[in-house]
Amino acid sequence: MVQNKHRVNIELIIRSNSSDIDFALLKDGKLIELHKDSNDNEFAVGDIFLAKVKKTLNGLNASFVNVGSEKDAFLHYHDLGPKLLSLQKFMKQIQSGKNNDYLLNNFKFEKDIDKNGNIEKVIKGGQNLLVQVVKEPISTKGPRISSELSIAGRYLVLVPFSDRISVSQKINSKTEKERLKRLVKSIKPKGFGVILRTVADGIKVADLDKDLQNSLEIWKTLCKQIVVPNQKVPVKVLSEMNRASSILRDIFNDSFTRILSDNKELVKEIKEYLERIEPKKASIVKYYNSTVPIFEKFGIERQIKTAFGRTVSMQKGAYLVIEHTEALHVIDVNSGNRSSKGNTQAETALEVNLIAATEIARQLQLRDMGGIIVVDFIDMHIAEHRNKLYEHLKSEMQFSRTKHKILPPSKFGLIQITRQRVRQERVIDTREPNPNKNGTVEAPIVLIDKIQHDLIRFVNHPKYNGLVLNTHPFIAAYLRKGFPSIQQKWFMEHKKWIKILPRDAYQYLNYRFYDKKGKALR
Repeated sequence: MVQNKHRVNIELIIRSNSSDIDFALLKDGKLIELHKDSNDNEFAVGDIFLAKVKKTLNGLNASFVNVGSEKDAFLHYHDLGPKLLSLQKFMKQIQSGKNNDYLLNNFKFEKDIDKNGNIEKVIKGGQNLLVQVVKEPISTKGPRISSELSIAGRYLVLVPFSDRISVSQKINSKTEKERLKRLVKSIKPKGFGVILRTVADGIKVADLDKDLQNSLEIWKTLCKQIVVPNQKVPVKVLSEMNRASSILRDIFNDSFTRILSDNKELVKEIKEYLERIEPKKASIVKYYNSTVPIFEKFGIERQIKTAFGRTVSMQKGAYLVIEHTEALHVIDVNSGNRSSKGNTQAETALEVNLIAATEIARQLQLRDMGGIIVVDFIDMHIAEHRNKLYEHLKSEMQFSRTKHKILPPSKFGLIQITRQRVRQERVIDTREPNPNKNGTVEAPIVLIDKIQHDLIRFVNHPKYNGLVLNTHPFIAAYLRKGFPSIQQKWFMEHKKWIKILPRDAYQYLNYRFYDKKGKALR
C-alpha cells in the first residue's frame, strides 16, 4: 500500500487594529514568518520618489538625497546604475512633453556611466532625481536608495532602460530557463529588461504577458506622477503595494490552504488581488468573526512568546541562546539534558546540530535578522558530519527570499552567515514584570479581589449581556481548579455562568471583561 506524501498546509493569519496590521505565516500550524505593516511607514522597500539631491561627498563617492524622511537618504555611486544618463534624459523628455506614451520604443539610450567614476561628475546638489528605496530607515540611519529602478510583479520584475533577460537562480532546470527566456523575448517591449522570478517556473506565456502588461501600466502611472505641474519635490510617485498583497505576490502558491483576517476591508482587498493573480484560490480568503482573538485562536501568541526570547527551546531538550550586539548576532547551540541510548557522542552532536540548523533557518526568517550571524554549533570532529550539517543548513535556507551567504564550518566549529538587512529587525520583548515584588504574595490571590469586585459590578448591571473574562493562562487555570472551583462558586452565587478565556498575550496581572458580543466592559 502506497502512503500519500504529506501535503504542506500554508495559512496566512492577519490581525488588524487601528494603526498596525500583523501577518503570521503558518506552515502546518507552526509560525514561520511574522510581519508588521504600520500606517506610519512612509519609506517601504520598493517605494519610488522624485527626490532632490542635497549634497555630494567626494570622499565617500556618495550623496545625501532629500526624500522627505527625517534623515536624508544615502545614495552611493554604485547605486546610480549604469543607465543614469538615460534615466535623466527620459525624465526631461516626458516633462517637456516629447514622450507622451512613456514607452522606450524610439528612445535613444545614452552611454553608460563609468563604473569606477566620480559622483560629482554625474549628479549635482539641487537637481531632481528619480530614486527607489532599497533599504528602509534603520535606527539612526535614513533610507538607502538606488536610481536603478525596478517594478516587481507576480512572475517577473520589470527593469526600465535595459534589454537584459535573466532568470532566478532558484530555477534549476536549464530547459525551463531557456523556455522562459524565449517566451519573454517574444513579448517584451523594447528598452525594458525582465528578471523572471522563481514562481515563474512552469508558467504559460499568457500569464507572463498579463503580468508584464500590469507592470507596464504601473510604469506609465509613475511617469504621469512625474509630470504633475507645480508639485513640491520630494514627492512619492509610486507606493509599494500594501503589505498583504506584497506578501502574497512574493510567496503565494498552491500550498496555501487558508487566508484569514479579522478586518472586513482587508478581506475584500485580498480577495480582489487573488481574483487577479489566482482566481481559483480566491475562495480560501475568509473573514474571521469570533470573540476569541484571531492570534489566540491559532496559538500564534504562544508561539511568539516561545520563539522570540533569548532562549529558544527545540526538540529533545536542545535549545538555542540568541544574543544581539551592535555589529552581529551570535547563536549558541546547546544539547541541554538530552541523552541518547545507543548513540555515540558524535551521532548525538550531529543530531542536535541538524535540529538546530532547521530552527536557526526559521529564526532568521521569523526575526528578519540581518547583517553578520555567527552560529556556535556543538563540536563535531568528523569531517563528513560537518559537511552534512553545512549542506542541511543551506537546504533549510534555500527558500528564504532574503539574499544570504553561508560559509562552511571553521576549524572552531563556527558557521558564519551574512543576511541582507532591508528592514528593521523584528524584536519582541517576551519578558514580563514580576507580579510578586515583595516575595510573599502569589499573583492569582492578588488578582481575585479585584476581579470579583469588577465581576459583581458587571453581572448585576441592568443591561447585563453575558460575561467573558479574558486573563493570563495561569490565572485562568487557578480560577478553574478544584471542586468547587472559583468559577463554579461564581455560578452558584450569581446564577450566571462566567466564561473564562485564557489569553497568551496577557501579562500575569492583566485581565478584562467582555460581553458575549465581544464588547469590552469598563
